[in-house]
Amino acid sequence: MVKQVEFSLPPYPYGFHLVTRQILEQLPQLPNAGLLNLFIRHTSACITINENADPSVRSDFETFFNRLVPEGQSWVTHTDEGSDDMPAHLKASLIGFSVSIPISNGKLSMGTWQGIYLCEFRKNGGSRKITATIID
Repeated sequence: MVKQVEFSLPPYPYGFHLVTRQILEQLPQLPNAGLLNLFIRHTSACITINENADPSVRSDFETFFNRLVPEGQSWVTHTDEGSDDMPAHLKASLIGFSVSIPISNGKLSMGTWQGIYLCEFRKNGGSRKITATIID
């Protein structure tokens, strides 16, 4: 059986934000075994799974992506929505727009130190829509 739920995360500032708890609060009861796919319906933010214990991981991610795709480059032509728009699209495409997580014993089967991140690449990105698909 397939269940699907759509919800929004509240606005977050630019950066990498652990949202595992906020996502779990939006999901129906999970099956004993299955798969959860999370898809973010935006092109300037993304979701990923990574280290959830040490906050320096988040700041290191931010430093890395700002160095990899800095704002204000002369070659950027897509600037209608601000100087952070095209860099946000590029950063989000590098990480991706969906993650799939196994479900075991009615819980997400993630590692001890893993958490789900919202990667917000806009200064004022607003709320972000997520489609969660549960397959059991």
